[in-house]
Amino acid sequence: MGLDPEDLYEVDSDVPDLTGAVLLHSFEGFMDAGSAGRLLTEHLLDSGEHRVVARFDVDRLIDYRSRRPTMTYAVDHWEEYDAPELVVRLLHDADETPFLLFTGPEPDHDWERFCVAVRSLVERWAVRLTVAFHGIPMGAPHTRPLGLTAHATRKDLIGDHQPLPNRLQVPGSIAALLEYRLGQWGHDAMGFAAHVPHYLAQSTYPASSVKLLEALTKATGLNLPEGDLREAASVADAEIARQVAESDEVADVVHALERQYDTFMEASERDSLLAESVEHMPTAEELGSQFERFLAEQQRGDNPDR
Repeated sequence: MGLDPEDLYEVDSDVPDLTGAVLLHSFEGFMDAGSAGRLLTEHLLDSGEHRVVARFDVDRLIDYRSRRPTMTYAVDHWEEYDAPELVVRLLHDADETPFLLFTGPEPDHDWERFCVAVRSLVERWAVRLTVAFHGIPMGAPHTRPLGLTAHATRKDLIGDHQPLPNRLQVPGSIAALLEYRLGQWGHDAMGFAAHVPHYLAQSTYPASSVKLLEALTKATGLNLPEGDLREAASVADAEIARQVAESDEVADVVHALERQYDTFMEASERDSLLAESVEHMPTAEELGSQFERFLAEQQRGDNPDR
């Protein structure tokens, strides 16, 4: 006998009327280049009061041996256990409009049952739009405007965002499956992926979170404050610029990526293929590996140029 999907969660008994609310979600464990989704999640939670209105059963959904929670050992005893949480929180924007934020580790098990469980919450609270957000690595320089990929269950939800020019097959994620299933069930859902320079994918890159925040604000109509997020982006950009200026090798890498990016954009505007000269340039992976090596040297303090 199959398990009831609604047994996967518990709902607060004192949830206000949420008709027309937006449900944002960002799950840990699949892909989040530049920590774009994590930083934005932390920013939203730090921007005001919030409370948990639904809690999912992580014992049933999470494989602890594949992602072991942290425990703290103090002298002669276990002092603390960092228990994973998969929860929906109720927040309010700057205009006191309620919205929901669903965060936690991506489920390892019962994906289909999990989607049905989320659907039951969407219908229970009359959620009008569900939106995912995260970062993906892209072969573009940090000195050019950050790109953004938008996808949705209906084309008119995407607005003026440019679609990808081709079809791709990629490893699945619960966020992608949830959007797909909600669309099949007649609910509006969409997602945003900020394009993070691939050589910064393993770093914390606040500019990508700012890009996501702008997209979420425009798509949902929520008044989400920027707070310290844009300032953090400016500080990070200044540090990256400093490191680039200190190495001719890295500067050459960035300039090569800039030429590649500019050539691609010019070709796109002409609705033509990339110029032949791009074929003879180093690949994004080759350029990125050089940049990553430089950043690692900076972190270890063994840069030979210093």
